[in-house]
Amino acid sequence: MTDWLTEPRWSPYVVGAGIGILSWFTWLISGKPIGCSTTFSRAAGAIERLLRGERVLNRPYYREVAPAVDWQAMLVVGIVIGAAASALLSGDLAGRWIPHQWEAAFGSGIGLRAVVALLGGIFLGFGARWADGCTSGHGISGTMQLSVASWVSAIGFFAGGIVVAQLLFRVLA
Repeated sequence: MTDWLTEPRWSPYVVGAGIGILSWFTWLISGKPIGCSTTFSRAAGAIERLLRGERVLNRPYYREVAPAVDWQAMLVVGIVIGAAASALLSGDLAGRWIPHQWEAAFGSGIGLRAVVALLGGIFLGFGARWADGCTSGHGISGTMQLSVASWVSAIGFFAGGIVVAQLLFRVLA
């Protein structure tokens, strides 16, 4: 009965339906949509508050996005714990730093990987703050609410992801 828990990859349809049901329950229980990119802004503010004191709260950005550890931070922690539990259950947890696909395309050096990961993280974080939401916020919660901006954003990040993957693994490799 629990064999499906040990599969390395689940059906994307089952996962999509599960995320949809989770979104409904989250909205029903908390009255808020699922999203996690604001967690990083709040955490940065909380760290800055520890270092610089209460004057951080007077900054215009942190008046809008208050530094705090809230339910979204717990969601991020839950994502990490859930991913680790899934990898453990499926036997797919391995102590490798470089995915096989990356190593085949670019080699095993950590320098290029670190630069690309850093640039990707900066672009993703900047885009999420600029768009007032991350991929999960727009792609899951925003499209669930039939927000036109979220549909445009979701189409954009899927198209952008396809183009960047093609550039990285077909043109540059």
